Amino acid sequence: MASRSALAVSTFLCLAALAALSAHAADPEEIRDFAPPANGAPPNASYFTFTELRDIDVKQGQFANVSNVNVLRFPVLSGLGVANALLVYPPGSVNVPHTHPRGTETLFVLEGTLEVGLIDTTLPVPVLFTQTLCTNDIFVFPRGLVHFQINKSKYVVRAYASFSSTNPGLVSLPRTLFGVHIDPEVLTKSFEVSSDIIAKLSAVQP
Repeated sequence: MASRSALAVSTFLCLAALAALSAHAADPEEIRDFAPPANGAPPNASYFTFTELRDIDVKQGQFANVSNVNVLRFPVLSGLGVANALLVYPPGSVNVPHTHPRGTETLFVLEGTLEVGLIDTTLPVPVLFTQTLCTNDIFVFPRGLVHFQINKSKYVVRAYASFSSTNPGLVSLPRTLFGVHIDPEVLTKSFEVSSDIIAKLSAVQP
């Protein structure tokens, strides 16, 4: 009986710890309908409206243009557990492999054809899922999983992303691995490549 009691206590503590970690990772519960303006003024329609996506500056190049609509730019989102982003992909551009550690992303293609990829790491061996999305298609990237997009067409592609967190976070794999000055020996042994390749990869990171 004593061993069973000890097992039950241990199981309870493990479950409690997991619940605490899950609660810590999620957005705090909002006890109001919405957060009022920080200056104390009464809210009006403009407080609930975001207009900065009307005339965005699209840069041509190899990377997608990402315009975030988060609590820093749109204060009314505070406590609501959501964030958004407009993505514009010039021809041939890529949104590099990355993760959102605190939020699931739902991507809606507004215009064009877009290739997307998602890596499932829930199995012992990672599995890559790829899909070609057309206008009005939707793809979901679960929280914490590595994903990417690339525009292989000759035309500009536009998409809109919604996140299940006010602050979903962003971990860019190229920048995280090669832009923070990890000991080159660690990287050469991890990827089994020469130090020259690591130096080239590190040199192009901002």
